[in-house]
Amino acid sequence: MYLSSLRLRPRVREAGNGSNLFSGGCFFVLCLFFVIVISSCGNDSNISDEKPVARVGDLFLYPSDLKEISSKNSEQKDSAGIISKYINNWIHETLLLQQAEKNLTEDKKGFDKMVEDYRKSLITYEYESKLVKQKLDTIVSDDEIEKYYEENKSNFELKDNIIKVIYVKVRKSAPKVEKIKEWYRSNETKNKDALSSYCYQYADNFYLDENTWLLFDDVLKEIPMKLYDKEAFLQNNRTIETQDSTFLYFVNIKGFMTKNSASPLSFEKENIRSITLNKRKVELIKKMREDVYNEGVRNKSFEVYSN
Repeated sequence: MYLSSLRLRPRVREAGNGSNLFSGGCFFVLCLFFVIVISSCGNDSNISDEKPVARVGDLFLYPSDLKEISSKNSEQKDSAGIISKYINNWIHETLLLQQAEKNLTEDKKGFDKMVEDYRKSLITYEYESKLVKQKLDTIVSDDEIEKYYEENKSNFELKDNIIKVIYVKVRKSAPKVEKIKEWYRSNETKNKDALSSYCYQYADNFYLDENTWLLFDDVLKEIPMKLYDKEAFLQNNRTIETQDSTFLYFVNIKGFMTKNSASPLSFEKENIRSITLNKRKVELIKKMREDVYNEGVRNKSFEVYSN
């Protein structure tokens, strides 16, 4: 594994005015979904000619309710067993639902409204999701990112130390180890090329992109050493050479920024991109809702009656 596989983990910030239809109460949402599914079974209006496969009280389960299950598992050896299990689960869940309905007090029977509210929210969410997928402009230019960064620079403060680094990990038995000490400190192109070629042949792990910021803590995970004052260490050290029983470690710190200082633009690019896209999404949905309302006004699709 190469350290070059490590990637910055943007700290995505919420863009403010958006609402999440499914935030919090996940268990409650699942319960409502379960009630909708159970309630949808046994609809006699369209399947009165079918012979039911199961009954619980006044509710019936019909072959048409099992079509999707049958088609998905038609090629499996135990498709009959899967359908049987589904029917058995339906019986258990429906019995439990009916028992719950019997024992709920009247003031707790507002589930019908909650189920309907959830159904409306689910339909609206699906429509808005498809709209966003079709209409959202996902291209965020570097100029937009830079403009947002300059206008909101005070919001970008480092929570962790970051560094630009050259890192090499090789076995003690690797050839030309002494040359690494020369190459990893050098700024000459020929030495950088030599180090790169060497790493691809012999290194167990390495990172040679000195223009990209990394979390200092991520780099430290690759080195057998503990630091008790990371900021002081960065202020006073540019190179690290250490070892354990098997490997040699070479680190050249090409640049650093300590936590609580202003985060550099290059470190915040993906974060700003996510913020921008989220704001566009909120604005797109807001405009869609306004357009639907204005069309309703033009078409006289609604009216409000005075008391």
